[in-house]
Amino acid sequence: MMTTALLQTDLGSLPLTARGKVRDIYALPSDQLLFVATDRISAFDHVLGSGIPDKGRILTQLSLFWFDFLRDTVKNHLLTANTSDYPPQLQPYAAQLEGRSMLVKRAEMFPVECVVRGYLSGSGWKDYQQTGAVCGIKLPQGLRESDRLPEPIFTPAAKNNIGHDENISFEQMVKTIGQKPAEDLRDLTFAIYEKAGKHAASKGLILADTKFEFGLVNGEITLADEVLTPDSSRYWPAETYKPGGAQPSFDKQYVRDYLESIRWNKQAPAPSLPDEVVARTREKYLDAFRLITGCTDLANTPSA
Repeated sequence: MMTTALLQTDLGSLPLTARGKVRDIYALPSDQLLFVATDRISAFDHVLGSGIPDKGRILTQLSLFWFDFLRDTVKNHLLTANTSDYPPQLQPYAAQLEGRSMLVKRAEMFPVECVVRGYLSGSGWKDYQQTGAVCGIKLPQGLRESDRLPEPIFTPAAKNNIGHDENISFEQMVKTIGQKPAEDLRDLTFAIYEKAGKHAASKGLILADTKFEFGLVNGEITLADEVLTPDSSRYWPAETYKPGGAQPSFDKQYVRDYLESIRWNKQAPAPSLPDEVVARTREKYLDAFRLITGCTDLANTPSA
């Protein structure tokens, strides 16, 4: 039986500092933030009228898994996800926060998203068809949709609070944050992608592309926000991989396909989803969670 989707949190007088497409972020003393992943789902830059039950818990538990998996590769902003260790002012809301929240260190965020692509898909495929390049990076001729690239490419994006983030060149990234930080973030992005990709492959998955956000905590580069979830990453089942077209995936493509089928004009108000689309989308997120973590039940995922 599916639980009810949580579309918006309410933590009384606790200051809400940001409400994104999925996450509600609250400010706490001592430079701490509370990240709460709701069950909201967005497509084509709009939050839809329906949520996906347990989606926020799935995203949070996946991020916790990857933060732990990558702990020897990069520092992260996590303090704890165990609600019993949260400050006293959060205890009245423990049931709402359980399994879908993280107490984190506040980071001075870099104003860029670090995108790495190992396969030719999505907006990268469209760009290649038009220009023979992806984000200005020239690629060999004759590549097919979903082909593996000769080597992964780094395609940063400038954060944009309205609509899509804007792809920028590495040179623009250097001008924005400096040569050394840009090189460090690029190198870290490749290192994380390689390590995560090997784990995904061991579970029968292809990690086609993903994006990371980094900040500084006490002057050190720190991995922040979510990491390697189906909301920020494109996962494909390896056993059905066949380049030359789109691949079945564990991301929101199923929802996008439905919205295209009803010819929604992609303007507000965003439509709600039929029950069967909600249920199938929830299963896709759960499938990704089970394959990546090896856990069969969300309740059995250990908190940090």
